[in-house]
Amino acid sequence: MAKDDFYTTLGVDRDASAGEIKKAYRKMAMKYHPDRNAGDKVAEKNFKKINEANDVLSDDEKRAAYDRFGHAAFEQGGPGGAGGFGGAGFADIFEDMFGDFMGSGGRGGRQGSARGSDLRYNMEISITDAFKGNKTNIRVPTSVSCDDCKGIGTKGGVAPDTCPACHGHGKVRAQQGFFTIERSCPTCQGAGKFIKDACSNCSGSGRVHQEKTLSVTIPAGVEDGTRIRLSGEGEAGLNGAPSGDLYIFISVSPHHIFQREGANIYCSVPIPLTTAALGGHIEVPTVDSARARITIPTGTQSDHQFRLKGKGMSVLRSKDRGDMFVQVSVETPVNLTKKQKELLKEFEAEGGGELNNPESDGFFTKVKDLWEDLKD
Repeated sequence: MAKDDFYTTLGVDRDASAGEIKKAYRKMAMKYHPDRNAGDKVAEKNFKKINEANDVLSDDEKRAAYDRFGHAAFEQGGPGGAGGFGGAGFADIFEDMFGDFMGSGGRGGRQGSARGSDLRYNMEISITDAFKGNKTNIRVPTSVSCDDCKGIGTKGGVAPDTCPACHGHGKVRAQQGFFTIERSCPTCQGAGKFIKDACSNCSGSGRVHQEKTLSVTIPAGVEDGTRIRLSGEGEAGLNGAPSGDLYIFISVSPHHIFQREGANIYCSVPIPLTTAALGGHIEVPTVDSARARITIPTGTQSDHQFRLKGKGMSVLRSKDRGDMFVQVSVETPVNLTKKQKELLKEFEAEGGGELNNPESDGFFTKVKDLWEDLKD
């Protein structure tokens, strides 16, 4: 069955920018994520499709290959990662195209590609988890070593036979005129070994598809875009070859109060007009789920910024913390009672001019001077 077009899968145009692809992927991944659709096979299938599409289209090189060759560019073990994961396949494609002419100077035939693919897992965390760190379990659909044959691929796990075509070298040579061409052995695909009786559980590959649960520690202070590598937790290699690695890409979800810039935290807090004029105290939340008390001086203006030293984010691999910056905005009273209006009018009648309102009074004095200059 033909695969769906990756652009159609993500619902983007072929000329979509990297940002548009990322936005479309995150929206659909949230919609079809297995944790939100427990037991829904259709959602699980769609989740795998969008992750496979994103793995290709979010990588400039893979996208260029896909735009030129379509799905055929990855038929030799390209992305294909299910459930939010993808493995690299460009080295295999390059070898298939040029391997016969590179001889021993290439990647060493199929022996080099037997290593399991690296996998990718996209994890979204809250700013609270980014501050204090967290330990969580993730489910990874992948390929693992076959238990029946211990990853060897043979029935009963016995040692495979030496390939009769290449005598275990993994390569064969052919004479063409003055040249000797060396290429991967077509009988054993460069492995140097020959499986006569294949394991029925894994069909001789030495690995089976299975979902495994991994415990992941998120260190305090991680930033959006941080990549965590779990060595050997990727896809199992063929016939006992080493496993690939698992890369976890962290994205920190936006917060409704805090904005983060590096290790510093910023937030905007409205304060009453009376507090700004007369002074007082306010309490603001902090990223560590505590409270901080701020003294508001008499006559505080809108956009004035207060710095709370050491109340910001944790610094990765350090005991230090950034700072928190609180910017106040003076709120104009609304829905005034008759009494309140009278008091404000009485306040206005008292005057004060530049003494009470230096900024506005100074501004309109300049405007008045400008008008006078225009008359002249």
